[in-house]
Amino acid sequence: MSDDRRQAATVSDLPEPLAKLLWRRYTVYRERGGTVVIRGEDAGRWISLASHGSGRVRIRAGRILEGGTTAPARAETTVPLDGDIARLAACCRGLLAETAGARAAETAAPPPATARQRPGPRKGRRRRGTAVLVCAAVVVGLIAVSMFG
Repeated sequence: MSDDRRQAATVSDLPEPLAKLLWRRYTVYRERGGTVVIRGEDAGRWISLASHGSGRVRIRAGRILEGGTTAPARAETTVPLDGDIARLAACCRGLLAETAGARAAETAAPPPATARQRPGPRKGRRRRGTAVLVCAAVVVGLIAVSMFG
């Protein structure tokens, strides 16, 4: 058996144990190109594993959109495939965290329908800021008058 075929067999053995470490509820499937995808439905994220050269695996992570479709990968890396499933799971968790961070930075979640809108800035805060600026200007003016006057 060639290295590529042995590598592909090894990658195909990873999804179930890896999925059990990452999520409680998951779905595993294989795409046409041989990539294995693990969907964490309750987390709204997915991970894909693909053979990448000799002894390496390419890991990609992304979000699951409303309706169940998958968004394009937000993070990816290539790691050695040495049989250490715990290290592989830690790498996947890092990518999933990057994916979650990218979503948070991209857009804020819309407020729930029952939530009330927050009021704008209060006038008292605005007046307080103006008063501080006026006091600072007065102090600078007094210092200028005492130096040049």
